[in-house]
Amino acid sequence: MSSSGVDLIDRLLMKLRVRDDISAEEEAALRGVLGEVQTFPADHTFVRPRQHLNVSTLLLEGLMCRFKDLSEGQRQITEIHVPGDFADLHSFTLKYLDHGLMTLTPCKFAFSEHEKLKKLTAEYPHLARMLWFSTNLDAAIHREWEVSLGRRTALERTAHLFCELQVRLGTVGLASEREYALAITQLELAECLGLTSVHVNRVLKELRERKLVEFRSSKVQIFDLPELRRLAEFDPAYLYLDKQPR
Repeated sequence: MSSSGVDLIDRLLMKLRVRDDISAEEEAALRGVLGEVQTFPADHTFVRPRQHLNVSTLLLEGLMCRFKDLSEGQRQITEIHVPGDFADLHSFTLKYLDHGLMTLTPCKFAFSEHEKLKKLTAEYPHLARMLWFSTNLDAAIHREWEVSLGRRTALERTAHLFCELQVRLGTVGLASEREYALAITQLELAECLGLTSVHVNRVLKELRERKLVEFRSSKVQIFDLPELRRLAEFDPAYLYLDKQPR
C-alpha cells in the first residue's frame, strides 16, 4: 500500500460521491493537500483538548474516536470515526478542540496543513461546501448520539449504534447488510453508549437471544437488519445519503 496517500483517499471520495459529484480536477486538488501517511497504534491519543492545531486529520484505515474524560477517570466517547472521515476538520477554523482524539485500532492517517486547506477552499468553492457538509454531518451524528444517551433505552441505543455503523461503513465499502468488522473492546463500546461494561454485556446477550445481532471476535454479525432498525427506531436520514448539488 502506498505511503504517499495517493491510493488511500478512495474512502473519502466514496463518502463524498454518495452525496454529490466530485470532478477529476477536484479529486486531484484533494489529493494535493494531503501529506505523507502516518501510522499510529491502537489506544493512542494524538490530539488533546486545547492543543493548538495547524493540520487536520483524514482517517485512511482503522477506527478512531472523539472523547472527553472526567476528573474521576470516566470517559465518554462522543463519535466513532471510520475510514474516509476528516476527524478534526473543524480545527481549521477553531484552531484547537475542546475534546481529545484517540485511535481505537491501529490506524493510518494523512494530515492536511491548514494553510493548504485555506488555499483549497478559496480556489474550489464546491469542495469548500463539501468539506463544510462533512462538519455538518458530524454535528448531525452528535445530535443522534445525544438522543440515544438521553432518551433511548440501553437496548435501543446499542441497536442504534450498530445500525449507524453498518450504514457509515457500508458507504465506504466496509460493511454488508450481514456483517462488518468492529475491532473495539466491550469497554470502549460501553464508553460510546454511556453504560457500564456489565450492562453492555447483558444488552449484547439480549440482542443475541432475540436473534438480531451478535458482537463477538471484533465482528458485528447481523441476523435481522429490518427488525434491528425497527427496535432502534433507526432512520438513516440524519446521515444525508441523498445525492444532490451542494
